[in-house]
Amino acid sequence: MSIRKKVPCCIMRGGTSKGVYFLESDIPQAGPDRDQFLLHVMGSPDLRQIDGLGGAASVTSKVAMIGPSMRPDADVNYTFAQVSVDKPLISYKGNCGNISSGVGAFAIERGLVEAVAPLTEVRIFNTNTEKIIVEEVQVCDGEVQYQGNYRIAGVPGSAAPVKMKFLKPAGTLGKGLLPTGKAAEILDIPEYGPVEVSIVDAANPLVFVRARDLGLSGTELPSELDSNLQLLDLLERIRGMAAYRLGLISDYRQSAWLTPGIPKMTLVAEAAGWVTPDGSRMGQDEADLIGRMMSMQKTHPTYALTGAMCTAAAAAVPGSIVSRVLPSNVNLHALRIGHPCGVLTVGVEYEPGEKEPEIQYTLAYRTANLLMDGFCFC
Repeated sequence: MSIRKKVPCCIMRGGTSKGVYFLESDIPQAGPDRDQFLLHVMGSPDLRQIDGLGGAASVTSKVAMIGPSMRPDADVNYTFAQVSVDKPLISYKGNCGNISSGVGAFAIERGLVEAVAPLTEVRIFNTNTEKIIVEEVQVCDGEVQYQGNYRIAGVPGSAAPVKMKFLKPAGTLGKGLLPTGKAAEILDIPEYGPVEVSIVDAANPLVFVRARDLGLSGTELPSELDSNLQLLDLLERIRGMAAYRLGLISDYRQSAWLTPGIPKMTLVAEAAGWVTPDGSRMGQDEADLIGRMMSMQKTHPTYALTGAMCTAAAAAVPGSIVSRVLPSNVNLHALRIGHPCGVLTVGVEYEPGEKEPEIQYTLAYRTANLLMDGFCFC
């Protein structure tokens, strides 16, 4: 009979996601053994993930692996893993901005970074995208402060804010902000026809489509979108064709298996009033645009933070679909994205360029919370 191993870990909420955080030195090295370990820990594949720590949704089936960095510009290295709920599949392509918001706190908790009051700066090298994230974590008496008065849509209550700056976020695929060289282009979608898209790569690559071009308002709730199986199939075909256009796959039908996390499918629309899942009414003047994102072939319940960073970068691109749904007087230092549960505000600093703008950084505030610190068994 095999002996079960006890592995240190913690469960943290990062932004509007939740995941299991490990010291990289406590788990198997990258490869098949690590993949099997993470699938076992999360309880995948199983729709309920009943025998693991996963929460039966893409936003709660995530893993962060952190260790000291040898880079002169970073304190820690961080690798993100998206664990499929219903498939024996793990994707390391792309990063999760929400899970990233807990990495600074974890690094302090584990002694990888010294706690300095009142704010501790943690420089994080994300290995998935090879980009630097700078976080400011609140500290008091040598401990991370999780309690505070900052609220984010999609999370009940309030917590201490975490300032997050993504430095030089463009080109995670090594092909620049506009990896196809175009601000907008037409994709011929099998069994549907031409659809205009913008493929933009900052923090993560996204493929943007105007909601109205697919017969949608953009204000639909996740439950409405997810109940429309024909629409989900169409959105995945569009995403698959964008992945093929990026050279990530050789057949668009492989997208859900070979590159399930990127590019992220995103619908955008002009600002309009909408109703949140709890019945709250949001006014047209509370957002600059409406956005709906997909996550692992289902609708994201809020909006991915890396998606918000990329949306802000896309807003700075003349002629992009995102820029074309925005009001002329929009403030790109505080772009307000209306998502199913409320509003996410993100900023972008950039310099105009001949072919595309040079994104200096994108900026947003999130919160994080340490939920459990202990061991998992495998």
